[in-house]
Amino acid sequence: MEVITIESSAYKDLLAKINSIAKFVIDRHTEETENPDEIWVDSYEVCTFLNISERTLQRLRSKGLVTYSIINGKSYYTIGEIKRILANKLIRRNEEALQKLIENHRNYVEQRRIAKKNK
Repeated sequence: MEVITIESSAYKDLLAKINSIAKFVIDRHTEETENPDEIWVDSYEVCTFLNISERTLQRLRSKGLVTYSIINGKSYYTIGEIKRILANKLIRRNEEALQKLIENHRNYVEQRRIAKKNK
């Protein structure tokens, strides 16, 4: 077995490069495999970006017109389900509002990821 020794600073530089490559590969893989229809958004995001009231969303839930999940007391919806209720004209919004919802959700997730990383 051959033992190779390097300076501590060279090892740290090498480790930093390996970590940056791993992060790039993981981020790239996540972007490519993420299906927008499977993204989960909460009630606040749906109401804010589609410009509807919480009561309207509650009415859709109560009537069984929208599929949702409750986790820790918060309601979550898939983007695919939001697309379906827009297509069925259960709420009146355009495609631009949906794209705004998806984009703002991605920005929000990225901000949370950065904040968690900096802790």
